[in-house]
Amino acid sequence: MMTLPKLTPLMRRFFLTVSLTVLGASYARAADQPKSPAAPDCRVEPVNYKGWQAQQISNRWVQLIVVPQNGGRLMQVNFAGHAYLFVNPKYAGKYLPPDSSQWFNYGGDKLWLLPEGNDDEQHWAGGSDILDDGPFSFRKLSEGQECAIELTGPSDPQTGVQFVRTIHLNADSPRIRFRATMKNVTGHMLEWSMQSVSQYNTTDSSDPSRMNHDFWTYTPVNPDSSYLNRYHVRFGPAENSAVSVGDDGLFKVHYVHMAAELWLDSTAGWLAVVDGSSRFAMVERFHYRQDQPYPGKASVIFWTNGPELRLDRDGTVRLSGGEEGDPPFYLEAEINSPLCRLRPSESCEMETEWFPTRGGSEFRGVSDAGILMQPLRATRLENGKIRISGSFGVFFEGRLVAHFYGEHGRSSASMAVAQVSPTEPVLLDTEIDPQGKPARLSLHLEDSNGVDRGAFDEVEVDTAEHH
Repeated sequence: MMTLPKLTPLMRRFFLTVSLTVLGASYARAADQPKSPAAPDCRVEPVNYKGWQAQQISNRWVQLIVVPQNGGRLMQVNFAGHAYLFVNPKYAGKYLPPDSSQWFNYGGDKLWLLPEGNDDEQHWAGGSDILDDGPFSFRKLSEGQECAIELTGPSDPQTGVQFVRTIHLNADSPRIRFRATMKNVTGHMLEWSMQSVSQYNTTDSSDPSRMNHDFWTYTPVNPDSSYLNRYHVRFGPAENSAVSVGDDGLFKVHYVHMAAELWLDSTAGWLAVVDGSSRFAMVERFHYRQDQPYPGKASVIFWTNGPELRLDRDGTVRLSGGEEGDPPFYLEAEINSPLCRLRPSESCEMETEWFPTRGGSEFRGVSDAGILMQPLRATRLENGKIRISGSFGVFFEGRLVAHFYGEHGRSSASMAVAQVSPTEPVLLDTEIDPQGKPARLSLHLEDSNGVDRGAFDEVEVDTAEHH
């Protein structure tokens, strides 16, 4: 074994001086290096919203306002300066204890029960009862790269259920995820459906006293629908010019200020709400359960508020003023869970996702990657290049990538064609020069993390016509 020499006091001072000099130089070099920007994150924090003690969940894309006391409502969603949800100015900042004889319509987004009615105990009578208006407890689960909160409602002795809802928001996109849980808190069997009820603001942004004349909702009809017209008019006039089913199979509601409730047994798993005047859109996604029954067979319901057409007992047709005080204009988009048959202490869940983006009334459909407005086209030009055009709203920040395929379906190449953001509508009109002569083209969205979020469309490469 080698024996190290002992250090004299002079040698120790020398090595200490050298060590401090090297360490200081290392710190100096580190200080001279450019600092990488802090990673964007999401936050959960208490805020005052219109007089309510609220909680805000936010990232650089969206701000979600939750008011736990008022039935655990998600009261507002702000995206790129646009507020999506209706907030009733009559009740702003207020809390009124549950009163089943009334309905305090605060606005926002909430959980309800189906089937509704007052026929028997197997129907929910509605009103501002404990489920609709009871205070929910609030718990922050996480923040940073992923924000998550939990809202727990009171146990309702009338219906026998308790709601728990979690809301998730990642730091890197505006996608919002929900998980709603319904628990049987009785000692006997129950059967209910959960309903996500979202009230969208349909006022004219330039004049809140007027309605927005360019406001639309969409969902694909079921080609094998159980309903006669592929949708069912639950309330309101059977003939309604604001409602239509297109040749493309899209059910469309053009908002008008008239009370109507429209049921659909849509199996596609999405609905879209589009403000054509501001060109903002929201897509709500859900998972349709083919093997489970839905309340009244409906998976999606739309409600437009306004005056109600009713027939009195004496046969007189009456047009009422609508809801109490006739609040400003709004439309409800509702997603139903399948009917859950629960034994004591059992629970069932419903998961949904929201994607705020840009879109207009030229809406044509939804893909995994975003909204389609003007269809994708690919045309081979005389110079051998391919012109790609179309208009879209994207769900994630990233880039559009064209995938090329030969005549026999073999993948030949891929090429990035544009940088995109959910906050800006995508107007694509560009020429690219791929190798070879591809026969087909598929346009994908690749997010900022390099994850392929799916295709907008796949089309054949046409040859430009000569005139």
